Amino acid sequence: MAHSQFKLLGVRRFLPLFITQALGAFNDNTFKNALFILVTYRLADRAGLDPKMFVAIASGVFIAPFFLFSATAGKLADRTEKSKLIRWIKAAEILLMCLATIGFVLESIYWMLFVLFLMATQSAFFGPIKYSILPQHLKEDELVGGNALVGGATFLAILLGTLFGGLLILTEDGTLLVCASLIALAALGFASSCFIPSAEPHSPDLHLRANIFVETMDVMRFANARRDVFLAILGISWFWFVGLVFLTQFPTFAKETLNASEQVANMFLAAFSVGIALGSLLCNRLLKGAVSAKYVPVASIAITIFSIDLVFASAGAASNAGELVGISAFMQQPASWRLMFDLVMVAVCGGLYAVPLVSIIQSRTSDATRSRTIASSNIINALFMVAASLAMIAMVAASFTIPEMFLAVAIANALVAMNICRLLPAETVKSLGRLILRLMHRVEFNGWENYDKAGERVVIVANHTSFLDAPILGSFLPDTPVFGINTHIAKRWWVKPAFLMFDLLPIDPTSPLGIRKLVHRVREGRKCVIFPEGRITMTGGLMKVYEGPGTIANLAEATILPIRIDGAQYSYFSRLGTIFRRRYFPKITVTILDPQSLDVPDEIKGRARRQLIGTMLYDVMCEMVFATSPVHETLFEGLLDARKVHGPKTVVLEDIQRDPMTYGRLVLGCFVLGRALSRRTAPGEHVGLMLPNSNAAVAA
Repeated sequence: MAHSQFKLLGVRRFLPLFITQALGAFNDNTFKNALFILVTYRLADRAGLDPKMFVAIASGVFIAPFFLFSATAGKLADRTEKSKLIRWIKAAEILLMCLATIGFVLESIYWMLFVLFLMATQSAFFGPIKYSILPQHLKEDELVGGNALVGGATFLAILLGTLFGGLLILTEDGTLLVCASLIALAALGFASSCFIPSAEPHSPDLHLRANIFVETMDVMRFANARRDVFLAILGISWFWFVGLVFLTQFPTFAKETLNASEQVANMFLAAFSVGIALGSLLCNRLLKGAVSAKYVPVASIAITIFSIDLVFASAGAASNAGELVGISAFMQQPASWRLMFDLVMVAVCGGLYAVPLVSIIQSRTSDATRSRTIASSNIINALFMVAASLAMIAMVAASFTIPEMFLAVAIANALVAMNICRLLPAETVKSLGRLILRLMHRVEFNGWENYDKAGERVVIVANHTSFLDAPILGSFLPDTPVFGINTHIAKRWWVKPAFLMFDLLPIDPTSPLGIRKLVHRVREGRKCVIFPEGRITMTGGLMKVYEGPGTIANLAEATILPIRIDGAQYSYFSRLGTIFRRRYFPKITVTILDPQSLDVPDEIKGRARRQLIGTMLYDVMCEMVFATSPVHETLFEGLLDARKVHGPKTVVLEDIQRDPMTYGRLVLGCFVLGRALSRRTAPGEHVGLMLPNSNAAVAA
């Protein structure tokens, strides 16, 4: 069941950690960017240091602790009570901010590099705890929302910290303001950490070794313990690869490609950070709390598409003015709006791509090894970031322009996207199926709470209105249910591709062996989808309901979950062309009703038992149709619905005068007669009409 992630901000098991990590990310980036700006614009000339070389060295100093200490941090988090460990780390941050203040006051480059190394070490120790403590404090259906908030807040904190440190440090009294802010925010972070609930260790007997290289090799084996977790780690690491290329090249892209000032570069940074935050928050809404990678392939493909379009848009957004243009002049060009849209969409898709992968790592690792698995992920992330830096150096050496660099990354991402689609074919098809069905038929699902409370052993029964029914359920249901399909249908050529995308089980309704296969699947906890009618409706109502699904549910001790599909019968994929006016893209509504159990007395056996089960299942299907029908609408509302279904030009009445009346004329006659009668009657008055057997009588 979907939860609004913002509700988590009102509970103690999440809010203190959220505040603590956001303040930490803000502080890290305030210090780092203030250091870069101070050295680049003031201290580099005094020290005879090339600013570009200093940035490269500082970046290496910042990444090194993630290689050196992540393994130890992961082990320490698995063996220690996590809230206490967080308080130790945040207390150390206060000391580090005091050391940073000394460095800023003395304007000592090497002292500040030393502090940067210590701050990165503190972040390396905090990372595994931050993500491994969430599954202990949040429910599984809250995990995606919690990660979305943490991820979104982290990028916004990075943005605000970068701007705060960079804009203040060179102003009058800027050093004092930055230093005071660093210490104050570190203290606030420690104070908020004191309210984080305890999270007991799951491996208190772990032994820490002094040899960090041996520890690293030991922890790295957890990355490959499960294939799905390893793929998620690689996916996250690729996200950091792409993100680092974009974020580090924004200033050069703005200046050299677009002839724009640093204000435009800061606008790119802000748009990118906000976009990732929006994508992260949107992820929980789309996934409805489920931990799933179903949107990852689509997000990866979309990143490639928008990245390529950004490259083409940059040519039209470039300014020919001699001086660097500001934000106002830059945004006056129509191509600039296209470029900004592409940039934001790359970031939004990045958020949609990353959050589910983080949740998969958290939810699919054991409690005893979760922190070490996250630590191994941090190490691989750092490796990919180093690879991104080396790739950028190589492309610069090869005289790549920044748009060409972005294009190269987009092409590489396309290869990654194709690989993701190959590794997750079902998820890819389901994502594309949902996208197409929402665009074409505006598919709407109601009653998800009933799906959640149905339990593990479930037989899903749905009315069969068209050839769209199975694709709709296969694309939108959160699990990967087993579809029972008739052996004769399974042999048809157009069904063969579905075997590659969905879990189809051909069964012969007359064979007990086929029934036993489905019973076994349901007992294993797999949800099973069967259309009890056996074929698509030819009348618009229920066809003959077979007892097979009820028998399977009874034998597997499973619940029956009725699902009503409405609207697909009006499409060209139905068999009701002679009954309804078919349309290309009718709206389709799917309603999940309350799960039910078939309680059959044990003393009833054999054919009598099967007949009773068939009768009970027929009652379930009839009640489903009745419960989802507009039974409370008035006669006139029913007439309006009929006009919508059959079309206003369809003939509906004809009297002795042989003057056929269409739905459109009938509704018009209702309004005309209604207006005339209302002038001669009062509200609430009982009125009797004596009219001949004519069209006018029906309208009246």
